[in-house]
Amino acid sequence: MPSDTTSVKHSYYVPRGGLPPQAQLVADRAVFTEAYAVIPKGVLSDIVTSALPFWDKARFWVLARPLSGFSETFSQYIVELGPEGGSSRPETDPGAESAIFVVEGKLTITLAETGHELTAGGFGYLPAGQDWSVQADAEGCVFHWIRKRYLAVPGLDAPDAFFSNENDIAPTPMPETNGGWATTRFMDPSDLRHDMHVTIVTLQPGAVIPFAETHVMEHGLYVLQGKGVYHLNQTWVEVEAGDYMWLRAFCPQACYAGGPEPFRYLLYKDVNRHAALP
Repeated sequence: MPSDTTSVKHSYYVPRGGLPPQAQLVADRAVFTEAYAVIPKGVLSDIVTSALPFWDKARFWVLARPLSGFSETFSQYIVELGPEGGSSRPETDPGAESAIFVVEGKLTITLAETGHELTAGGFGYLPAGQDWSVQADAEGCVFHWIRKRYLAVPGLDAPDAFFSNENDIAPTPMPETNGGWATTRFMDPSDLRHDMHVTIVTLQPGAVIPFAETHVMEHGLYVLQGKGVYHLNQTWVEVEAGDYMWLRAFCPQACYAGGPEPFRYLLYKDVNRHAALP
């Protein structure tokens, strides 16, 4: 159902790299614990980018990757493409599904010889085992790329590829919040073919997640806009646009949204599958 808020101008934080000056203090908000990690925007410098095979004019900030005993289901990159940069073979693992969210510029994803043009706010889901390619326009672009090994279920079809934009999706308000807390859902929650959900969570200034969520889903949270205070395993952490949080399964979590603008983040979580047994 189309949103009636298409006139709202969304803001998406975009890292620029570079290096801090020599006079800057080394101490920062970065932290890695047994339950969660916080990667503040200030550490996304040029020297921590990576390159990947078969990509042209591209660099990658790796925000998350599977680690034994920590988060184990996904990887997440911020991808910066120069003018007309991209790849004709972006994914080398046939078992990996992908979700792409564009935060700047224009990206064309070609799947089954059909091009799909995504601008800021654009989303694409790409099933495992399908060939696809990506290319930026003449201005370049920046996007998030979430990868997960698809967990097939006998008797359940694999999900189809699809493309959308958050501006065309009506946010779902959480009950009894008067619209202060809402979720923009890219995947249909009732579609059990999907084994991950990617959403945008929006909290208006002063809104709160009013209890410590403690559940089996792993989380990746990239703050797109605004600022807030996040409760992570009994520690309150200030976060702002450009920061990333990586939460282990069952890590208690809650938050207060600051102001003056909405607090919005891109959220990954694994869903809809039995827990793997040893």
